[in-house]
Amino acid sequence: MDIQQEKIKELVERREKARLGGGQKRIDAQHAKGKLTARERLALLLDPGSFEEFDMFVQHRCTNFGMDASHTDGDGVVTGQGTIDGRLVFVFAQDFTVNGGSLSKTMSEKICKVMDMAVRAGAPVIGLNDSGGARIQEGIDALAGYGEIFERNILASGVVPQISVIMGPCAGGAVYSPALTDFTLMVKETSYMFLTGPAVVKSVTGEVVDQEQLGGARVHASKSGVAHFAADSEEDVIAKVKRLLSFIPQNNMETAPLRPTSDPVGRTDDFLNTVIPDNPNKAYDMYKVIGTIVDDGDFFEIHRDFAKNIIVGFAHVGGRSVGVVANQPGVLAGVLDINASRKAARFVRFCDAFNIPLLTLVDVPGFLCGTQQEYGAIITNGAKLLYAYGEATVPKVTVTLRKSYGGAHIVMSCKQLRGDINYAWPSANIAVMGADGAVGVLYGKELMAETDPEKQAALAEEKKKEYNDLFCNPYQAAQKGYIEDVIEPRNTRFRVIRAFESLASKRQEMPAKKHDNLPL
Repeated sequence: MDIQQEKIKELVERREKARLGGGQKRIDAQHAKGKLTARERLALLLDPGSFEEFDMFVQHRCTNFGMDASHTDGDGVVTGQGTIDGRLVFVFAQDFTVNGGSLSKTMSEKICKVMDMAVRAGAPVIGLNDSGGARIQEGIDALAGYGEIFERNILASGVVPQISVIMGPCAGGAVYSPALTDFTLMVKETSYMFLTGPAVVKSVTGEVVDQEQLGGARVHASKSGVAHFAADSEEDVIAKVKRLLSFIPQNNMETAPLRPTSDPVGRTDDFLNTVIPDNPNKAYDMYKVIGTIVDDGDFFEIHRDFAKNIIVGFAHVGGRSVGVVANQPGVLAGVLDINASRKAARFVRFCDAFNIPLLTLVDVPGFLCGTQQEYGAIITNGAKLLYAYGEATVPKVTVTLRKSYGGAHIVMSCKQLRGDINYAWPSANIAVMGADGAVGVLYGKELMAETDPEKQAALAEEKKKEYNDLFCNPYQAAQKGYIEDVIEPRNTRFRVIRAFESLASKRQEMPAKKHDNLPL
């Protein structure tokens, strides 16, 4: 009995030591930077008492450069499973107090193990990243470890949701794992991501830049689009992860959980009958339209600070989780450009992979023109969004509010891209182009032949009215069956909810193929 008690005492002491990671001094240094430890982060993320840790006693196997004298249980990452709002998740949290959170071969093995378990169990995997990069002392073994993680990111893609939270440094090859996951969240001031740091940038290009300017949360949330969220604190970023999970299913074979609501299905709102300005070139706020349609006005936006001319995010309608894609007339008139196309395409593909229906609200004057867009491959990037909608098999409901012109009309979930139910408001203009451009093409010679400026202007206005009467309304599209109905705006919520209810059992097969060849 005494021997058994001694062994239990040894186990308890070893566990307590492992929980301290790199020791109290390094924990204090972590706190001094305004950062939590790996275990504190997991305690915030997971339901109380739900965390079950794996591989607490794993140690690295490196003997190079004196590393054989620096063994720490856990080896710089805490891994395991737990629940969030009662739903199973698998987690790993890098521990910066142990060797700067640097990735060893054994750390990668621990991370790969929980990723494999997540796929087998059909549950999301969440990574809390805080690492100085590859452990240099391990050489090629550390690089092999990254490769193993990347391969699992790829195999798990579209099978279980993958979420990366950057809570400190994430540099070099380490950035590719978050880039392969579904959502990346960063913390302002304390997290950064870049392939090469400021010192290397200066030596190679001569450019002087600090970590925040090169790869901080604000940069990646607003300029590169690498980060979907830039949170104000670690507590804030963890709250965002929890909220994000509430809209998405456990895996690709399930649907997102229903959320009960007291918001009536048949609720109407007269505000929608007046939201479209009389002047077709005047902006309005699409956020107000979204808030009026969805349950309780609750909309969780993704990529808020990037490509603001298009809005993407999650909401519930009639208790069902849906992905919302909407042009924003208040920014660049809602035009589609390279970044907006990439942003929306990625979101549409995520929703399709995880059985989340798509609600598309259209007010798009076309694609942004100019050499910058053409040289930047707007053709290929616009095709990404077209492709994403065309291959999506989830229920797709589209509502055209105002402008829907040219190629942009096709791209925004039109009937020919297998939109299931397409509605239009009476204010909808569905045509190849607007009246100003069309009159110049159709009646250019006739207008040029009129030498009197006043008569020329009057003729132009007459032709614009003729064009508007013919095309700038939804009824030609309705006559040809390209939209199911022209609806009164105030009834949009009810019509959308009823459409999704009718599509709840939708089944649509894709042709057999090894994989697609998305334009990249």
